[in-house]
Amino acid sequence: MITPEILIETAKSVLKTEAEAILALSDRINGGFLAALDLITESRGKCVVTGMGKSGIIGKKIAATLASTGTPAFFMHPAEASHGDLGMITYGDVIIAISNSGETEELLRLIPFFKRFDVGIISMTGNSGSTLARAASVAIDISVKEEACPLGIVPTSSTTAAIAMGDAIAVALLIKRGFKREDFAFFHPGGSLGKRLFIKVKDLMYTGDALPYVEPSTSLVDTIVEMSSRRLGLAVVVDKACNLLGIITDGDLRRAMGRWGKNSYDMSARDIMTEHPRTISEEELAAKALSVMQTHSITSLVVAEGGHTEHNLRVTGVIHLHDILKNGII
Repeated sequence: MITPEILIETAKSVLKTEAEAILALSDRINGGFLAALDLITESRGKCVVTGMGKSGIIGKKIAATLASTGTPAFFMHPAEASHGDLGMITYGDVIIAISNSGETEELLRLIPFFKRFDVGIISMTGNSGSTLARAASVAIDISVKEEACPLGIVPTSSTTAAIAMGDAIAVALLIKRGFKREDFAFFHPGGSLGKRLFIKVKDLMYTGDALPYVEPSTSLVDTIVEMSSRRLGLAVVVDKACNLLGIITDGDLRRAMGRWGKNSYDMSARDIMTEHPRTISEEELAAKALSVMQTHSITSLVVAEGGHTEHNLRVTGVIHLHDILKNGII
């Protein structure tokens, strides 16, 4: 009878076996590995990753990781290559060919073509004496002691080792090229990192007629009307030249009414505004605006530019917390 305990122990055994297979690869990070990195960085073309079956699935992941970290790369299916896709390959490219046995027929058929075009070949195989390994410019050994499958036939440890070695190559190339977070974001403009590093305050701020402007002499009632019509939860108090004098928030209104009651309706914006509010430049990242809002528990920031002191700033906009979060900046 197969009990839950047996299944748990089986799963633990799989993880342990695969972890050991990955750790064993560290002893093979040597001159051959460095030669593979040099072959890729010194090439004038692209990195073409190829492999059949599960090796092909792993190859697609490796190609995607390389491409997103500064190494132009794509996956080529070896069977389709023989039917026209070889046209993707040009002089100066580098091939990463993945095959656990090193004897995959579809890959071996491509070797004469690679040699004819003087394309560098990096093999990743579990058999260093295989045809593919011997034909390669650089052979990387990804052999494993055993598969994690109890039958010993299902690719488990071997596929884990292949993908781990692919990651090792991609990350080492990243370091070798001096690749930075900003570079990664450039290739991921739709991801959260790309948004954090590229979207600026000016891209999200409210401007022009959307801004709730009032002058210092504006009555409290008219200030409330202005705030309600713009729906930003504040009014920006400015002079005739649109220089920032202060802000009035919903909180300021509540505090004024709590302190002065009905008499607050006889007051002007100058009487209840908060002077010298926190501001941000429109050229700052929206992520920086979010950080300021979170630090000071506020939901809006006045966007202001101009002078070198807080008394000489021209208002250009307002940025709101909701718009930052709505755009996926977290």
